[in-house]
Amino acid sequence: MGAEPLLKVENLVKHFHVKLGAFGERSATVYALDNVNLDIMEGETLSLVGESGCGKSTTGFTILNLYKATSGKVVYKGQDLSRLGEKEMRPFRRDLQIVFQDPYSTLNPRMTIGEAIGEPILFHRLCTKGELKDKVANLLSDVGLPARFAQRYPHELSGGQRQRVAIARALACQPKFIVCDEAISALDVSIQAQIINLLLDLQEKYGLTYLFIAHDLAVVHHISTRVGVMYLGRLAELASREELFKNPLHPYTKALLSAVPETDPSHERSRKRQILQGDVPSPLDPPSGCRFHTRCPIATDVCSRLVPEWKEASPGHLVACHAVNWGQTT
Repeated sequence: MGAEPLLKVENLVKHFHVKLGAFGERSATVYALDNVNLDIMEGETLSLVGESGCGKSTTGFTILNLYKATSGKVVYKGQDLSRLGEKEMRPFRRDLQIVFQDPYSTLNPRMTIGEAIGEPILFHRLCTKGELKDKVANLLSDVGLPARFAQRYPHELSGGQRQRVAIARALACQPKFIVCDEAISALDVSIQAQIINLLLDLQEKYGLTYLFIAHDLAVVHHISTRVGVMYLGRLAELASREELFKNPLHPYTKALLSAVPETDPSHERSRKRQILQGDVPSPLDPPSGCRFHTRCPIATDVCSRLVPEWKEASPGHLVACHAVNWGQTT
């Protein structure tokens, strides 16, 4: 990885304004993201983990400018993407792609697989119509599908095959950066392993950079270069894969990792689980101070009053926790 980040996220904030009540008589704000900071390095896989509703997917969508940021910056090639309109974003769409969780909902059922993959190629004028058939065949080959699949429709494919098509379509524009938004969670376990290995092979072949959004910590451990842990719209911890799994500092990270089953039955029986009490608070009314303090087993009075600083506890290991900042790690 290079010294300079491929993509830099600075103080990213995203709020959604919604209507509540049977007739929408009340307005409210969903505080989806709050001051998220990330440096995504070229060639790495940065994974985001956390409970449902913590802001993982919103982070990916806002980075790609699919959601307009409320404030903050997303800097790519010296350009703040968050300030660009759709027309100004078009040249950057080639470099920045996404693979969604459900490929069936993102593929036009009236288009053949070849047409779906070829559409972005023609839109960005990456080849002539005469060259398109070979281009599509090469992309299908890259994702492990035969060229004859170009004539099929989405309903004729299995879930794993459709996800391979979605990956081929993301590759069609020769991108630098791909957001994988729960890209394997809807697949059978055996197919998940195949897709993960495919993503790793493609990363090595094309020098891709991934933002990998997932729940499964075992998968995250396998694919990641670095891992960020999110809770209720904020980053709680960020470190290299090895450092995070061996030396978690934030109480929320420790609780998440304690839920991962051990492969050794004797260790699994003897280890102590850290079970969190209560539910995740609503992003409509997040707690003051540290957003995790309502469920934290080591919370003190200061946790409810002050937002913890996002600080480097050790080189490359960042965490937002008052206990860690004061040297009171447990």
